[in-house]
Amino acid sequence: MSNDALIDKLVGDLRPVPRPRLGPQIVILLALATVELVGFLALGTMRPDIGAAIGRAAFWWKMAGLGVLALIGANVALRSFSPVSSPRKGLRRWALALAGIIFVGVVIDVAGQGLDGLAARLMWRMGVECLTVMTVLSVPPVVAFGLMMRRGAPTDLQASAAAVGVAAAAWGAFIFAFHCPSDDPFYIVLWYALSCATITLLTRAILPLTSRW
Repeated sequence: MSNDALIDKLVGDLRPVPRPRLGPQIVILLALATVELVGFLALGTMRPDIGAAIGRAAFWWKMAGLGVLALIGANVALRSFSPVSSPRKGLRRWALALAGIIFVGVVIDVAGQGLDGLAARLMWRMGVECLTVMTVLSVPPVVAFGLMMRRGAPTDLQASAAAVGVAAAAWGAFIFAFHCPSDDPFYIVLWYALSCATITLLTRAILPLTSRW
C-alpha cells in the first residue's frame, strides 16, 4: 500500500470539528449561573446577617475573589476547547490570581482577628457541610462545561479538564458564598480550597474519559 493510500485510509472517516463560538457558550453559562443562583436563594438560603456582612471587608474579599476566580477559570476552560489553544498558561494565571487573593485574605485576617485560635476557627462540622454543598453546586457547571468540551476539540484533555474543574468549583463556591455565614479568611481559604481540589481532581479524572478525542 502506498503512503498516499495509507494516509487516505487513516483520515477517510475524519470529520471537521466546528470552530467553538464563545458568544453563545457565554450566554448559556450566564443563564445557567443565574438560574442556579436564583434557585438556590429561592430555597431561603440567603445568610440572615447579610445586612451586617456587607459592611465587612472580609465579605467583599470573599465574594470578589471567588467571582474573579470563576471568571478567569471559565475563560481558560472555554478557550481550551479549541485545538489551537492550550490552557496551561491560563491555569498558571488562575493560580497567580488565587495566590494574590489568598495574600489579601491573610492581610485582612492578621489585621482583624490575628492568628490566634486557628483550630477553633476551623469549625470542621460546618466546614464539612460547606464542602458538601459547594461540591453539589459545582455539578451543573461541570456538566455544562463537559458538554462544551465534548463538542470542541481540546488537544490537552487533562489540562482542559482541570480548567473545567477550577472554573466549576469557583462557580459553586461563589453561589454558596451567599449562604455561608463565615467570612473568616482562614476558614474560607481552607474549606473552599478543599472543595476546589475535590472538584478539580474529579473532573480531571472523569472528563477525559467522556471526550471523543
